[in-house]
Amino acid sequence: MENKIRPRHPEKVNKPANPIKKKPHWIRSKLLNSKEFFLTKTVVNKDNLITVCQEANCPNITECWSKRHATLMIMGDTCTRACAFCDVKTGKPEKLDKYEPIKIANAVKKLNLKHVVITSVDRDDLPDGGSNHFHDVIIATRNKNPNTTIEVLTPDFLRKGEAYKKVLEANPDVFNHNIETVPSMYLKVRPGARYFGSLELLKNSKKFNKKVFTKSGLMVGFGETKDEIIQVMDDLRSAEVDFLTIGQYLQPSVKHFPLNRYYHPDEFDELGRIAKSKGFLLVTSSPLTRSSYHADDDFDKLKKNRNIIN
Repeated sequence: MENKIRPRHPEKVNKPANPIKKKPHWIRSKLLNSKEFFLTKTVVNKDNLITVCQEANCPNITECWSKRHATLMIMGDTCTRACAFCDVKTGKPEKLDKYEPIKIANAVKKLNLKHVVITSVDRDDLPDGGSNHFHDVIIATRNKNPNTTIEVLTPDFLRKGEAYKKVLEANPDVFNHNIETVPSMYLKVRPGARYFGSLELLKNSKKFNKKVFTKSGLMVGFGETKDEIIQVMDDLRSAEVDFLTIGQYLQPSVKHFPLNRYYHPDEFDELGRIAKSKGFLLVTSSPLTRSSYHADDDFDKLKKNRNIIN
């Protein structure tokens, strides 16, 4: 009989380095209105728009597009960084599209948005990190849609000096920059960024423009501790951040940073209560919470809560 060579550890053959854990029953996306979903999809595809909804494989895309909500991504679909949690492709980006500001403005008009979220990839290749382009997009969008409120979700403009001020000079209604995770996880999860650099950006943005709402997002499930999460809350409040979002990290593929665990909805409720006790104007905390999830309704709540305090 022919001898067959067997692998010494057959259980390890072709086993993914970071296998994806099965999602619990409470993580399910929803399709609310198929007609509106396909209308949004048609506008996005026809105008060759880039959305973070698609590029980052957001779990809420069907629900948000069913309500004609799409988070528009500017400056291309290729990021100069390679964060271990993110599904946006990385590499050498193309040149900026000088017509993009008017394209974004027209798309907002077609979708009849009362509140729009505009984000971007990191553009470390640009001297200003893309801040001037953000400025031009905000101005064009506001000129075309004077009744639409504008929220920007920006990169950290690391080592770009005061480039961030150009974004704020355009007077967005909300300036969002995500802290993403706790300090101890940065080198593994977000190696191209710096925790205290992101904190400084948020703090300086509020100093530069007191009228703008500042916002930041935190993902959980990387292996952080509860005490570390609470410390991030305190750090963000010290930076005068108004609005905090807390959501579940969902591992995009076996090549991405491994998910440590899924948090139960009750744990998100508890984190939300703790954050509210810290003095944020608004906190949203749930498994499917993302930076732009329900952003229009949340903006109305922000205004209302600030009026109550003042």
